Amino acid sequence: MTQDRTGTGAQKGSPLDKFEAEAPKERTGRGLKVALWTALGLVVLAGGYVTAQVVTADQIPRGTTVAGVDIGGRSRADAVALLDAQLGKRATAPITVTAGELTSELDPVEAGLGLDARGTVAGLTGFSLAPADLVRSLFGGDEIAPSITLDDELLRKEIGETAESLRTEPVDGKVAFVDGRVEAVPAVPGLEVDLERARTKILDAYLTVTGPVDLPTAEVEPAITQAETDAAQKTGTALVSAPVRVEVDGQKAELPISVLGAAATFVAKDGTLTLDLDKDTLAKAVLDRTSDLETKATAAKFVFKDGKPTISGGKSGLALDRDALAASVLAAGTGPGTRTATAALVETESESSRKALEELGVKKVVAEFSTSLADSYAARNANLTLAAKKITGQLIKPGEEWSLTETLSPITREAGYVNAGVIDRGRLQDGVGGGLSQMATTTYNAFFFAGVDILEHRPHSFYFSRYPEGRESTMYVGSIDMRIKNDTPYGILMQSWVKDGKVTVKLWSTPHYTVKSSTSPRRDVVQPRTVYSTEKGCIAQGAGQPGFAVTVTRKVSLDGTVVKDESNAWRYTPQNRYVCGPDPATQKPKKSDDD
Repeated sequence: MTQDRTGTGAQKGSPLDKFEAEAPKERTGRGLKVALWTALGLVVLAGGYVTAQVVTADQIPRGTTVAGVDIGGRSRADAVALLDAQLGKRATAPITVTAGELTSELDPVEAGLGLDARGTVAGLTGFSLAPADLVRSLFGGDEIAPSITLDDELLRKEIGETAESLRTEPVDGKVAFVDGRVEAVPAVPGLEVDLERARTKILDAYLTVTGPVDLPTAEVEPAITQAETDAAQKTGTALVSAPVRVEVDGQKAELPISVLGAAATFVAKDGTLTLDLDKDTLAKAVLDRTSDLETKATAAKFVFKDGKPTISGGKSGLALDRDALAASVLAAGTGPGTRTATAALVETESESSRKALEELGVKKVVAEFSTSLADSYAARNANLTLAAKKITGQLIKPGEEWSLTETLSPITREAGYVNAGVIDRGRLQDGVGGGLSQMATTTYNAFFFAGVDILEHRPHSFYFSRYPEGRESTMYVGSIDMRIKNDTPYGILMQSWVKDGKVTVKLWSTPHYTVKSSTSPRRDVVQPRTVYSTEKGCIAQGAGQPGFAVTVTRKVSLDGTVVKDESNAWRYTPQNRYVCGPDPATQKPKKSDDD
């Protein structure tokens, strides 16, 4: 059933009571027109707003600047071109940097820095319905930081290299004694660039700062600080404030300030200045002011008695204990109490003391070799006898080298040598010291069987039957020597003599090496021939040994293990017959009277 919505026929309490009655139809039509016109106006305004946003979508907001370059109101393309033109040179120009009083330059290209113009402009344009974007586009933008390209590894490398040139080294404090006074050089801290903070500051300043960039620094403390310098100066001043008296063996010596200052130095080590007194300077000053305090030690030596080595001589001496003297003077001069130092005398030994010689282990014969003398050649034998005397008593300590020519020199008439036969260019000649090569051969073989290192030797040009094939040596001062090195832990004492038609060399030491040797058969044998000579001073000689090649081996063992395996090959030339005079075959026959 329908109800009257005016309320005349409706029952009380009807649900329709909550609704108003309908307005008259004329009033309702007028409101609709107003609404339509309002909607139309809003559409027009919205269209204009959207149009404005579209128009400004590719336009940089007015008033926008990048590193001082105004790009406002420009399109993106124009803004990029303008930034490249205005900032391009600045982007590659060296950046002046300072640290303290120093100035340097940083190359942005080497540092991997560059301008990113497109990236800078990218976020400044684009369509948006936000009213704030329209307002900013029409009425003004902001100062925009430029976008950059960055290779951080290159940047850190360039900053590190630039920082090195800007580093100010600290100055260590120093204290010195000058004419009895103590003078100090103040300590000065240095400066170094703080690399991490410098990186941030350079990135912030790149393209935006045109002046020098002051890099952040950190102070570098000197190794010897001012506090340490002051303390050292105080100690030094105390040392030279008055003389120091030294008491030793019942005698007294006063060391004046001048001596104390001359002996004193400050040594820098591990951040401290340590006062050091030169012990020899102090000892000399004490000895100059006392009498007969020191006695010199005498050296011991090996001598041969009944054919065996014994130690002779060697006496200990007395000397100031120099280390203790320096320590005592330092304590007396810088510490509390009286300025009196005490010193003591200590026993001293020569480097060749009896004890030192005993420790060399010269006990037994470790090698011996003899060669036969040439038949009744007195001059030659005289030279060998003199050489044997010079060799006897030669002591070669562990690790030392020994030279035959140095031992026998000078090989002159004044030294006692005489003329005898020598080999010169494959021929016998007379020369001072002739025959000494036999001593070279004899010593060479002794050392060969002792197993020590042979540093230098050379066999004769042709072979003599009194020598072992391939295992012999010659000598010539200045060009040919016989040298060895004692590579054993013991000393080697040499002994030599000429007797019973032989030259003998004996080596005394402690057995160390075991030696085995072999000699190959002769090969490539060449017979001698006759040679005629018209040279002045020619010495005739008969044909001798043929020429041939031979190889000598030496195996040296230590405790059963071979430690040296050597092979020496040598070729001898034939010992030709020399006739003094022209070759008869080249002489023309004389004409007879009948011709």
